[in-house]
Amino acid sequence: MAVSIRLRRGGKKKRPFYRIVAADSRSPRDGSFLEIIGHYNPIPENEELEVKIERFEYWLGVGAKPSDTVRSLLKRKGLWAKITGNAVPIVPQVGIDEPDEVLIEEIEESEIENEPTEEIIQPDSE
Repeated sequence: MAVSIRLRRGGKKKRPFYRIVAADSRSPRDGSFLEIIGHYNPIPENEELEVKIERFEYWLGVGAKPSDTVRSLLKRKGLWAKITGNAVPIVPQVGIDEPDEVLIEEIEESEIENEPTEEIIQPDSE
């Protein structure tokens, strides 16, 4: 049985609420599931994401594949690095408002170097 970690929709019309579940990949979106791992409330005024990290790691360990949506939610909230151990260092962006003149010159030079040289061949005028 192929297990996927995905969202299961709940709530009412125009007020969605999602549960993060481990489910058989062949079951329908709101069908049967194996375990509730967390929940996600996308309503902007009280948006929240809660995940049982131990259970998520367990399901990943036994071969479950997270859906693209679940993976992107976890990355956006900064939990994906904790779960997988792939911590990406956050580099502070200093001086982002002003472009670096040296970098601009290097780009212009590389564009000039990469331009194809065309030789103009004139037909013999005899």
